Amino acid sequence: MSTISKRLRTLVATGALVTTAALVLAGCGARAGDAAPEAEPADAGSCIDTSGDTIKLGFLNSLTGGMAISEKTVSNVLHMAADEINASGGILGKQIEYIQEDGATDWPTFAEKTEKLLTQDCVGAIFGGWTSSSRKAVKPVVEEHNGLFFYPVQYEGLEASPNIYYTGATTNQQIIPAMDFLAAQGVKTLFLAGSDYVFPRTANAIIKLYAAELGIEIVGEEYVPLDKDDWTTQVAKIVAAKPDFIFNTINGSSNVGFVKAYYDAGLSPETTPIISVSIAEEEAPAMGHEVTGNYASWNYFQSLDTPNNPKFIADWQAYPGSSGVTSDPMEAAYISLYLYKALVEKAGSFEVDAVNAAAAAGGITFDAPEGTVTLDGENHHISKPGHIGKINADNQFEIVWESDGFIEPDPYLYGYDWFPADVRDSLVASAG
Repeated sequence: MSTISKRLRTLVATGALVTTAALVLAGCGARAGDAAPEAEPADAGSCIDTSGDTIKLGFLNSLTGGMAISEKTVSNVLHMAADEINASGGILGKQIEYIQEDGATDWPTFAEKTEKLLTQDCVGAIFGGWTSSSRKAVKPVVEEHNGLFFYPVQYEGLEASPNIYYTGATTNQQIIPAMDFLAAQGVKTLFLAGSDYVFPRTANAIIKLYAAELGIEIVGEEYVPLDKDDWTTQVAKIVAAKPDFIFNTINGSSNVGFVKAYYDAGLSPETTPIISVSIAEEEAPAMGHEVTGNYASWNYFQSLDTPNNPKFIADWQAYPGSSGVTSDPMEAAYISLYLYKALVEKAGSFEVDAVNAAAAAGGITFDAPEGTVTLDGENHHISKPGHIGKINADNQFEIVWESDGFIEPDPYLYGYDWFPADVRDSLVASAG
């Protein structure tokens, strides 16, 4: 057993992965060798129905509320992936019958819909979520019922579950590359602006540690609740601090209010550029103001030159109800359904324990639009490339920085000496 695996198992065994503590008001990959927690589900039974010629899958996305600006596209691309898989023969010869539920940007609703999908609809797996609050609401439910949840969005890391597969980036695949880019640009001062929930607060705690390592001074840190969009007071503090860059961990439609306040205050990409980790091709034109010249850190951009990206873009643009542009979270959602297909077919079964055993055996890959990703069967994250894009006048991203190959996921940041064990344990406990 690797040292990393032992450390993670120790965290689980000593109760470090506990429910919410004092760091946040409301709850939002990892190196090969990190282990998923070995928690035993309270209810190992399953009602997955495989008696007919279909397999039910649940799609759980916010189709209403503040996160609908981002999650509707994730829902739609899941439908596209399901249609593609059905057209090619389904999964183990069974057609996908998908059940769409609305999480409504409300975390108790995500938990309630998860319970329904697992115990009443008897789905084989659930796909969706965006904020870490939604994932944290789903996590105890899928663990209790030994279900599967495929989560498609970048997040703060410090988590691994035997019942969750993470196809978005973890901290060392998005946040750390963004900081490396800023350091390479000679940035000396940084202001942190985020939504007030798990992901931004945890990510910013990590950013502050790495900033100290890089010699970057954090000159301010402000948060606004996820369902609020008035950033006037907070942006005034940014103006006073005069940072070289703003690191934006705001999510959903609150970004619109932030961008408005930013320009109303006289800030611009020329004087005070922004680097974001939640504004992609889908959100950029919805900001209510041209955002040309600002930056984002993602693993996938529509502008990527990879073998499978042109077909993905063309298929998406031709799909009914398509937004017309691709983005990182929807690409990660697309990956998630194909990853599930690969796991089930390797297992020869839809049963959760068999699927996880297939993952643990290794060798699961998918030729994704971002490149060929590989699943780490122990921690349930995937390898991903890092990219920084600069927004152009067409609301597309010109890639200005990229990682040296794919980055192996390290959700607990064990491979980084500047991340102390006591801080790790505290953040894990606080995030829940």
